[in-house]
Amino acid sequence: MNHTKTYNKITRDTAYGTITIEGPLPSTELKKYQFHEDLTAFRPAPKQFNVILEIADFTEGRLIIARTEDTIIGYVTYLHPDPLERWSEFNMDDLIELGAIEVIPKYRGAKIASGLLQVSMMDDYMENYIVISTEYYWHWDLNGTKLSVWGYRKIMEKMMAAGGLSPSPTDDPEIISHPANCLMVRIGDHVPKESIVRFDTLRFLQRHNYRNMREGF
Repeated sequence: MNHTKTYNKITRDTAYGTITIEGPLPSTELKKYQFHEDLTAFRPAPKQFNVILEIADFTEGRLIIARTEDTIIGYVTYLHPDPLERWSEFNMDDLIELGAIEVIPKYRGAKIASGLLQVSMMDDYMENYIVISTEYYWHWDLNGTKLSVWGYRKIMEKMMAAGGLSPSPTDDPEIISHPANCLMVRIGDHVPKESIVRFDTLRFLQRHNYRNMREGF
């Protein structure tokens, strides 16, 4: 695959001023902006900024940001699944993962996260991918939002729907370890049938491996 990336942009008017949502951007463009100190959901802000700079320059990597005039206040990343995860099992070039999405608390409720997903899917090349997001309740900011697990899950599903992702069944052990966890999936219009079949095997890899084991007896 060529992993073609086409830049798109929208704006959001908020109580704190206009926010620009744009991308995909390379690291050279990202370095023009400050990275907000409250973007700490995954690691301290300076370290997280270094991580997304690397992702932005991966061949398949995509980095969409939300910013004020000079400061990044939110972002979403897309890249191939981690080699240690089951989702990399078949080395599918047309499978990418929504690796992280984050917006600083000040702008939550301003539809910035849904805007990040909207801009992500404005690029027609996204129709060539199966996009997944693995959602685990222990990663959710339940304390900060004061929501229950199920309240957060409902909001998360609504947000992901802005990017065309919806819940999909799987037998992945981590996901089925709690009923609030889920696999979110978007299958692009141009994804070939053979990739969809391979992905279906990935979703139920335990079942597939068990069947193969029985047939081998």
